[in-house]
Amino acid sequence: MTIEIRGPLELPAQREDVELTTADGLTLVGELALPETAEPVATLVTLHPLPTAGGFMDSHILRKAAARLPALADLAVLRFNTRGTTSPRGTSQGAFDGGHSEQFDVAAAMDLVRDRALPRPWLVGWSFGTELALKYGRDHDVEGVILLSPPLHRATDDEVAAWADSDAEIVILVPEFDDYLRPEEARKRFASVPQARLIAVDGGKHLWVGETQTRRVLTEIVAAVNPSALPLPTHWPAVD
Repeated sequence: MTIEIRGPLELPAQREDVELTTADGLTLVGELALPETAEPVATLVTLHPLPTAGGFMDSHILRKAAARLPALADLAVLRFNTRGTTSPRGTSQGAFDGGHSEQFDVAAAMDLVRDRALPRPWLVGWSFGTELALKYGRDHDVEGVILLSPPLHRATDDEVAAWADSDAEIVILVPEFDDYLRPEEARKRFASVPQARLIAVDGGKHLWVGETQTRRVLTEIVAAVNPSALPLPTHWPAVD
């Protein structure tokens, strides 16, 4: 007997509440999810949407990545609240700084990845999180960057173009009906980065609502990071 993998279903994993310490002395709260028995083959460092618009470490795509991908794709998933952000896990110290001091939050997450010797880190940013990835990801040893619904409000053209000199892979998921940046304009804005791979998602919207869109996003993440795990299962053995 199996159960369908959808919605809030949480698959088996080792889950640990973690705290990150920033260079400017703040404590950020988060969670690290690891495969239950296997060693992780890669690590997703997730950067959530805009906290002043309701974004936090539990924003649904990131929560479902942590709930599913340790079991389905042997990935480690780190989620955390940026400064001043609250979720059921708790509140990170400090105050929202519009993407400026958040550079220290990204660095603190990467410090944990290094300290735990977690393999092959990828930044996975969603909306505001893509701005942090673009602005500060080049400061760190990342294998790649995955951008979900990038608005390109805060990352400048120069900051985007600077990635052309990076060895990191760049995967960009742009919804057909995004509220801020749609595929045609996104192609122009990322044209300065030769290695950028832009995926236009038909029918997609900025918030990726619904199981169909969730599965598409998670599939594209795994396709970039651990393609041998595809196709992702849609059912899981039920526990009596």
